[in-house]
Amino acid sequence: MPESTTPAATASAPSRVTVCRDCCCGTVKVPGDHRAQTARLRSAVPVRVSECLDVCEQANVIVVQPSAEARRAGARPVWLGLVNDSEATEDVIAWVSAGGPGAAPMPEILDLYAFDPGAAGRRPGRG
Repeated sequence: MPESTTPAATASAPSRVTVCRDCCCGTVKVPGDHRAQTARLRSAVPVRVSECLDVCEQANVIVVQPSAEARRAGARPVWLGLVNDSEATEDVIAWVSAGGPGAAPMPEILDLYAFDPGAAGRRPGRG
């Protein structure tokens, strides 16, 4: 079951973040302070923690979900991979705080992290 943030955080950010934390993302297989990253995200934006999202080669994976209103207008989730440093985490926070997909332009720097999960190497027997 995904975990969520406080209602106050939800009210201040119309979109939310899903953070993969399972077999590769958030483990010693990927360098970095994963607890600090999750805590920093939770301190600023609504966060759900997910089990494996099946794109391990992109670890750490963060999916930025549009708000319901933006989704109704056609916005779709944005998948970000290799989000392994604090600067990238801060860029994600800034975008989500500004409204996220469909409500605020994605910072150009996040283009370097964006990927298509359908093209990201589905493993045999999965998804």
